[in-house]
Amino acid sequence: MKTIKEQLEDIPGTYVFTKERSRLGLHLNLFCTSLLKASNREEFLKDEKAYLAKFPLTEEQGRAVLERDWIGMVRLGANIYHLSKLGGTDRRTFQYMAACMTGMPQEDYRAMMLAGGRPLEGNRSKSEQKPHA
Repeated sequence: MKTIKEQLEDIPGTYVFTKERSRLGLHLNLFCTSLLKASNREEFLKDEKAYLAKFPLTEEQGRAVLERDWIGMVRLGANIYHLSKLGGTDRRTFQYMAACMTGMPQEDYRAMMLAGGRPLEGNRSKSEQKPHA
């Protein structure tokens, strides 16, 4: 029998914010939260690499921030509510960020959500998904 965590992690595109993921993303989330202050947003936008150097991020976390790899940041421990500060700094909406995380154009993502969301078929378990060729 799978644990609750294993069951949730089996849902395609789901990354459970566990205590392990929270620990992994601590400094990434602290960076994002620092963007609540206007002076920090200005400093970050002026020189992103220099500003990120103030935080003990992993190389992979720093790369994900610089490349705005939204789903990558979630995998690396970013909490979506903290991550929204970076999105806001970039003047991006949650809808934009979610579309990026799904790999869909924003207009397609919006239309899908207005139509009721992702279809259940093929999205309940990773085992249901077709392997990539």
